[in-house]
Amino acid sequence: MATPLTADRLIAILKAEGVKVSEYPGWRTRERDDETGKTFGPVHMILNHHTGGRDDLDTVAKNGVPGLPAPLAQIYLARTGVAWMCSKGRANHAGLMARNAYDSFVDEASKHPAPSKASGTIDGNDVAYGIEAECRGDGKDVYPREQYDAWVRINAAICREYKWTAESCGCHKETSVEGKPDPRGPVEGYGTRSRFEFTPGQLRKDVAERLKHAASWSPAKSAPAPTTEERLTALEKRVTALEKKGS
Repeated sequence: MATPLTADRLIAILKAEGVKVSEYPGWRTRERDDETGKTFGPVHMILNHHTGGRDDLDTVAKNGVPGLPAPLAQIYLARTGVAWMCSKGRANHAGLMARNAYDSFVDEASKHPAPSKASGTIDGNDVAYGIEAECRGDGKDVYPREQYDAWVRINAAICREYKWTAESCGCHKETSVEGKPDPRGPVEGYGTRSRFEFTPGQLRKDVAERLKHAASWSPAKSAPAPTTEERLTALEKRVTALEKKGS
């Protein structure tokens, strides 16, 4: 059974993973457990989202939206890469998950089926940590490098704590029975990788790579210099090509 982390422990594991953390006022006691009569936990996965806007920390942490009271996630991930703590308890982020999709994350399956409402549903707010990444989600708004790097670290920190694999990291569009599209959009870059499109599979690959290393690890930011052997091989290939061209 994966018991939800205490506020102090959640902050500790994020900082150990190299995440910059800020605490939103009142986050330690703001939750939806008491209001709904539903207890947060046991937790079995992480669910990743985009906010659908900009500068919406107050919305996620305190104000909510019409028909959906805050908190709207446990963590709000700003474009700067700062993780804002919004709640340590139940939050309105996941809604109903398709049972077949949810089970694949609980089982840490290598493939995750498209969500099918016919398979049954489960209240995702009870069982998943929610991360809301600040982004318009229009397919054009770019996730900065700092934000995506922190995104990978947050997922890895929670997985590391519970000894989960990266297959416990899901995205809203992979579980929603309402056809939610998030997260989506281009990423400025990560490590030695230049701009790419966000996909759940790539996020899991990056989390899996991170979990191979200590929490203090950081990915290389530029390609390693070629070895002497690699340079000689490249030179030989160029010489051979020139000789063929001249013959």
